[in-house]
Amino acid sequence: MEPVAFVEVVESVELHELRRNVLRGGDPTAIVEDPRDDRPDSLHLAVRLDDGLVAIGSFYVSTSPRDPTQPSMQLRYLATDPGWQRHGFGAMLLREGEALLIRRGVDSLWANARDTALGFYLCEGWETLPNSEHLSAETQLPHTVIVKQLGHLER
Repeated sequence: MEPVAFVEVVESVELHELRRNVLRGGDPTAIVEDPRDDRPDSLHLAVRLDDGLVAIGSFYVSTSPRDPTQPSMQLRYLATDPGWQRHGFGAMLLREGEALLIRRGVDSLWANARDTALGFYLCEGWETLPNSEHLSAETQLPHTVIVKQLGHLER
């Protein structure tokens, strides 16, 4: 019987190991917590497969870099276990997150995307914010601000 992957809401602490291993190169001293992790308006999702997490992501209430008047959330720490990349689990998590956020009344999302992942985000309907390229203070890797409008999706 084929294992079934599903998206679930989790506590942020469950995401720390994958955050560290995928996004911080396994560095045991790397900070993998966000000060907003325990806020009740934050959303932490994981794709579970065979009792293990294969993809994770967190969403935090934040001011949109494109339009500060819109209800917006920031996507952070989207990561897929390297052994499970290119199987659609990151996209599965994003789509479920977007659906949950639409039900909460969120109109837009934004993120600081690693430039190496821009193709993935563009395929998922995100747009780059012009002239937003920068080096991440945490990783020193090239990033670009990306945005996605949710208001046009079905509520």
